[in-house]
Amino acid sequence: MSLVTLQNVSKVYPVGEQEVRALDGVDLSIEAGAFTVVLGPSGSGKSTALNLLGGMDTPTSGRIDAAGTDLTALDDRGLTAYRRDKVGFVFQHYNLVPNLTAAENVGLGSQFARDAVAPADALASVGLGGREQSFPAELSGGQMQRVAIARALAKRPPLLLCDEPTGALDSETGRSVITLLRSIADGSGTAVVVVTHNAEIARIADHVITLHDGSVREDRRNESPASPEEIDW
Repeated sequence: MSLVTLQNVSKVYPVGEQEVRALDGVDLSIEAGAFTVVLGPSGSGKSTALNLLGGMDTPTSGRIDAAGTDLTALDDRGLTAYRRDKVGFVFQHYNLVPNLTAAENVGLGSQFARDAVAPADALASVGLGGREQSFPAELSGGQMQRVAIARALAKRPPLLLCDEPTGALDSETGRSVITLLRSIADGSGTAVVVVTHNAEIARIADHVITLHDGSVREDRRNESPASPEEIDW
């Protein structure tokens, strides 16, 4: 079942007297409970697509449906509610507040959620039980990314958007984070979308979308996704 659908979506940015067409007539769907990987080189439109899926930006033309709601018809207040209630975000550089503990960082991300998971439970779900009072400086890069994932999951979002979540990690730590994200899609019914330049990660995905110059070059399903242990980093 499709959770979010882009229909003939274009995004054009004015740059001086010219226009940059970041997305050009894109059609794609994100399925509930699936692990989706979005691939493409720099400038392909990956980040723009992620911003539109997350309600952080609006298209120049086209329609975006999210669980039966037309995002393109929402005002700023409506988009804020969509981001608060429906979307979790994970970024490459964690974006943790350095003077807050792990539990406080998780609580900060879910304080306005309607049915939030307790920070300790969210941290335990990503393998960080017992580290609630640790500050970011006391954690490894992989642990900080797990705190960021716990923060995103604490509000129980149906959609988890991850922008290069392993980009700042070494291969072993990156594999552990991808394994966690794969398990979230398998175990919770959350749609997990990972934007990455690492084509190996696509081998473990249910759904692979490849963008090039703002258009969809490939849109395919994996019949037999590999396990994270099988991929070369």
